[in-house]
Amino acid sequence: MESVLIVSPTDKSIASFRDILSPSFCQTLVSTKSCSETRQLLQQRSFDLVIINAPLRDESGEDLSSYIASNDISQVILVVNSEHYDEISAKTEDFGVITVSKPISKSIFWSALKMAKASHNRLKALQNENHKLMKKIEDIRIVDRAKCMLISCLNMSENEAHRYIEKKAMDDRSTKRKVAEEILETYDGKS
Repeated sequence: MESVLIVSPTDKSIASFRDILSPSFCQTLVSTKSCSETRQLLQQRSFDLVIINAPLRDESGEDLSSYIASNDISQVILVVNSEHYDEISAKTEDFGVITVSKPISKSIFWSALKMAKASHNRLKALQNENHKLMKKIEDIRIVDRAKCMLISCLNMSENEAHRYIEKKAMDDRSTKRKVAEEILETYDGKS
């Protein structure tokens, strides 16, 4: 993971989490001490992993963890007191929050970190695939608009417009989208 945010109320607990996280686990490590400070920071940038050591001074931590998990692809590990673990875990697991109870065992925490990293990698891959699909959809929309422009301005059939765009893209060694954008630029406003 490239970036990790530690949200914990005390310098001592922040230092403990920093010690557990090896430099090989993350490149950037940032810390905050309150929910309000965290929310302000998250408006400016995102993190691959957010570790929240609850309770915090201004919130319990469960609302913050649910908020982060539902609004971003950040993985969230929420560390809670053992007497509240079952209740809080039940509330936050639907958001994908990984809950760990205190006192923290290094091996259990490392398992949670590995799980968070695996989930983050999977979400990142799905997000990349989603971006590719959205780009393809946008390409299709632009090409279809250009076909409609050719049909209305040059009285081509749909097949003729399709072949024209494909052939021009091959001849120009360009993409169909680029050709379509040029057609739209040329004929826009003339129909």
